[in-house]
Amino acid sequence: MLTPAIKASINKSVLCWLATADKSNLPNVSPKEMFTFEGDSTLLIAHIASPNSLKNIKVNPQVCVSILDIFVQKGYQFKGYATIIDHKHPLFAAKAQLIIDLFGTTYPFTQLIDIDIQEVKPIIAPSYLLFPESTEESRIANAMTSYNVQPINKPSILSNTSQQPLVRDIE
Repeated sequence: MLTPAIKASINKSVLCWLATADKSNLPNVSPKEMFTFEGDSTLLIAHIASPNSLKNIKVNPQVCVSILDIFVQKGYQFKGYATIIDHKHPLFAAKAQLIIDLFGTTYPFTQLIDIDIQEVKPIIAPSYLLFPESTEESRIANAMTSYNVQPINKPSILSNTSQQPLVRDIE
């Protein structure tokens, strides 16, 4: 289900949005900074400070996660079933290590949201339909201008174990 292209997209993204619903089916969307995949059918999200997300998952495990490269304006939507894995769970240490390997220990967490992916579909900005002649390179340049950012030339976050804030590489 998670192809190499989808995994590459996840690795390039710096933020995702987790959508949950409470017992009355009222939606909640919460941004997440520390996430990765495990194998070919699981997303892992570190729970840092979103009590509504956890509360909602306990009553309704169906979730939706959107991961988008804001510069390319493409990404993926994942639908599936979430499980909360507490630090006392026997699988917590191994799963948490996948997050720690990427982000270090600057932001401690004691719970993970483990999502069993049931459906994946691409997200593509409407501008791809409106302006099909523009290239990804021009979209990246325009986004960098709009957001007033410049590319960075730092080592991959995969090797960052310092206490410095982390930035995923932009290619």
